[in-house]
Amino acid sequence: MKSKIRLLYKLLLITLLFINGLVIAAIVFPIINLLATANNAKNTRDRIKKHWLCWFSTIVNLQVIKEGELPEQTALVVSNHISWLDIIVIGQFLPAYFVAKSDILGWPVVGYLAQQAGTIFIRRGDKQHILGTAERMIWLLKQNSNIIAFPEGTTTRGDEVLNFHTSLFQPALLTKSPVQPASIEYVGIAKEHVPFVGDDAFVPHLIKMLALDKIEVKLCFLPLVTTAGKSRHAVSNESRAMIVEHITGESAADFYSLQNKIV
Repeated sequence: MKSKIRLLYKLLLITLLFINGLVIAAIVFPIINLLATANNAKNTRDRIKKHWLCWFSTIVNLQVIKEGELPEQTALVVSNHISWLDIIVIGQFLPAYFVAKSDILGWPVVGYLAQQAGTIFIRRGDKQHILGTAERMIWLLKQNSNIIAFPEGTTTRGDEVLNFHTSLFQPALLTKSPVQPASIEYVGIAKEHVPFVGDDAFVPHLIKMLALDKIEVKLCFLPLVTTAGKSRHAVSNESRAMIVEHITGESAADFYSLQNKIV
């Protein structure tokens, strides 16, 4: 009975948070854009988005163990990808624009909020759209905006790091921006329940997350990877290897050699 009351209370809070988000996106942001200079408007929107994500984190009781240092300069942050919750995990610490699959646009409320927050959407298989995405990323990096991307292109259960899509690294090379690898590991009961994979739908998964007593996660910001004089494949491989090594304790080459033997 107590758990049901707690779930209903969290559902009420998350509903109010989404209503708050709609008001911010539809009314507050346009007013800020109208009254403030471009730079001040951006900074104000970033603060509001960060606070909104912090509220979301509090409601679902995300307990984040953060390691490493946030980038002191504009960077492309890349991470392994396990769940939509990864956005909350990283976004509450670092004002940034996210790169996400266009599928999110179809999610109720969240799709609209993500669009109004400036999320960069990728339409898989559409080369022209991918080119436009790269141009948008380049423009944002030049405007000193951080970008957070999940180069695996899909989610996993957290026990592996898939190959990275190297095209996402090209904007960092063209703007000479560093790449900041980050690793995400859900622990405890969250390790089993948080992964958002396969045919999972957002609303049922959200309710499942709200039903959990707490969600424990380790977030580590790893050392910056410089891009000067490197190919996008080299930067991609270096970033992925650092994430794999931090999660598994072994080098990427050793880890995948072991995986092949198991298969």
